[in-house]
Amino acid sequence: MRPIRRDDQGPAVAEIRSILVNLELLAPDPGADRFDAATEHAVRAFQQCRGLSIDGRVGAETWRALNAARWRLGDRALYHSVADPLVGEDVRTLQERLLEMGYDVGRADGIYGSRTARALTQFQREVGLTADGTCGPYTMHALRRLGRKVVGGRPQWLRESDAFRQSGPTLVGKTIVVDPGHGGPDRGVVVTDGDLSWSEADLAFDLAARLEGRLAAAGMRVHLTRGPHATTAVTDLERTRTANDLGADLFISLHVDGHTNPAAEGVATYHYGTGNGATSTVGERLAGLVQREIVVRTGLHDCRVHAKSWELLRLTRMPAVRADIGYLTCAGDRARLIRPDFRDQVAEALVAAVQRMYYPMELDVPTGSIDVRTLRAAIEATADA
Repeated sequence: MRPIRRDDQGPAVAEIRSILVNLELLAPDPGADRFDAATEHAVRAFQQCRGLSIDGRVGAETWRALNAARWRLGDRALYHSVADPLVGEDVRTLQERLLEMGYDVGRADGIYGSRTARALTQFQREVGLTADGTCGPYTMHALRRLGRKVVGGRPQWLRESDAFRQSGPTLVGKTIVVDPGHGGPDRGVVVTDGDLSWSEADLAFDLAARLEGRLAAAGMRVHLTRGPHATTAVTDLERTRTANDLGADLFISLHVDGHTNPAAEGVATYHYGTGNGATSTVGERLAGLVQREIVVRTGLHDCRVHAKSWELLRLTRMPAVRADIGYLTCAGDRARLIRPDFRDQVAEALVAAVQRMYYPMELDVPTGSIDVRTLRAAIEATADA
């Protein structure tokens, strides 16, 4: 869909305004169907509190988030529909409530899938209700009566951390999906200088290819979400579906940034998280490792780690991060990004971060200390033996 923005008007704008009014982000104005300054301000506030990109426009992802925000837990009966699963804030609230009580719904992604239905059915069975996986008035009453069961940490963090501990420190046999951003007709950020031109899509794929080779040499099964000459754009939903279908252990999305201010520079890394504290803690750890390794090994300005609820991070069922590595619009960053040896440094930083993810916390090593060549040598030595 074309993003709805400032000065647009019509039924779609009226619907957006109605949702924002119900969320108490916009004052009521009967009959208004124009995307004015107040509406833009409300959209930005909504995007900020939901962990979305804050641009004041309603694109496809912001629209889906607004549509989901219509619902509060208890507004409607929730049930599992295979063909067309229910999506909404009420579903996410239910998932978080079940997580607090010790039931495994996976990630609180706001989608009423089979895992959520199984968790609710288990809860209903344990409290003596009809175990049908439908959240109606009686189930709501039981949920309100009962308190938190899990203590000593966030339950999903405990499950994710335990899975990593049990998988062992080696990278051999583990599966990772590397996602070069943009592609096809979507070139992302593009900068020209005379006869020379550089695009985010091309640089992101080059980084992904360098990372693919190094991770494969370390024993991982590596999949890319697109090739170098894709003819059609790949949506974020398609990228997450690829990772989920492969049952990947990790997901890393690679981007290059751009800004109207040429002074904007540096690297930032993102993991799943929302304004209310829900987060993928293992994803947060991976983001921290990626950020620190890139900063130390390349000298890029540290723009830190941030939580976002982008579908790319929220809908993946494994720890997932997105790294925005340098600004093509900044002369200093661009001079580095176009150098092959610099992109090699970035790839090696990412390999080191992935390896550290699998080290137990008590055996972790200082940032910048892993020599990626030793990982490859160890694999080769094992193969020769």
